[in-house]
Amino acid sequence: MRVFVTGAAGFIGRATVQELLENGHQVLGLVRNEAQIEAVTKAGAEPHKGDLKDIESLKSGAKAADGVIHLAFIHDFQDYPGACATDRAAIEAMGEVLAGTGKPLVVASGTLGCPKGTLAFEDTEQERDTPMSDRAKSADLVYALSKGKQVRGSVIRLPPTVHGAGDAGLIPGLINIYRQKGSIICIGDGSARWPAVHRDDAAVLLRLALEKGTAGATYHAVADQGVPMKDILGMIGKHLQLPLEGQSVQEAMGALGFLAHLITLDNPTSSEKTQKELKWHPTQSSLLADLEANYFT
Repeated sequence: MRVFVTGAAGFIGRATVQELLENGHQVLGLVRNEAQIEAVTKAGAEPHKGDLKDIESLKSGAKAADGVIHLAFIHDFQDYPGACATDRAAIEAMGEVLAGTGKPLVVASGTLGCPKGTLAFEDTEQERDTPMSDRAKSADLVYALSKGKQVRGSVIRLPPTVHGAGDAGLIPGLINIYRQKGSIICIGDGSARWPAVHRDDAAVLLRLALEKGTAGATYHAVADQGVPMKDILGMIGKHLQLPLEGQSVQEAMGALGFLAHLITLDNPTSSEKTQKELKWHPTQSSLLADLEANYFT
């Protein structure tokens, strides 16, 4: 297939482009600037200039492809509703082009949208009454396109930590903050669990969903079902040789910002159905093994 990938120059996008190319697909990658053009071209893909707010660039990219993997998202937590609205507009634009074709539209979402404190499955309904729940409307769009517009849409829920070489996400952010502060802030007893996946395993799942995903399906890109936050923080403290410091969410906000809330979210997530349906079997290192080997060198 010729695949249009948004976020092609990003952390997950780069691995996904490589996975697609290695399995015989061609890639048209959405890029915003010269650095991204160079990176995508060097990877062996064709750059397509535009961004999430350039609706015509999204439409032309989707029109030139046999399928779409939508990974790009504006991670602006100061205007999260605005970022979600931009995401929906992008999906609507690409869905309009794909309508009536039966072509695949694979859209990234997150497991943190699921109810907390209980194991989330692929058919678990997302929360609708939290600050993070606005993104659920993007998934709703994909389901509607699948049901009424003859698009083979699927939603891939990614965990809060997708790890691997070049990770610049939440855990590296915590490591940097703790290094500067001189202590490891722990909120509560650290029993909150985060699911996790290596980015190379996530890339394989994205390809499989593109190739054979069911219209209207939700899949979970989860290898570690739930890693206790106390184990993650303990690993960071061991390598940085820093003591643990117990704080409330309110106290931790000054140093951690929105991360103070995120590290208290108990988000265990199953991918059993995903693995069975798509024959997806994660093979890369677990989160803690990857942290141990690669995050403190």
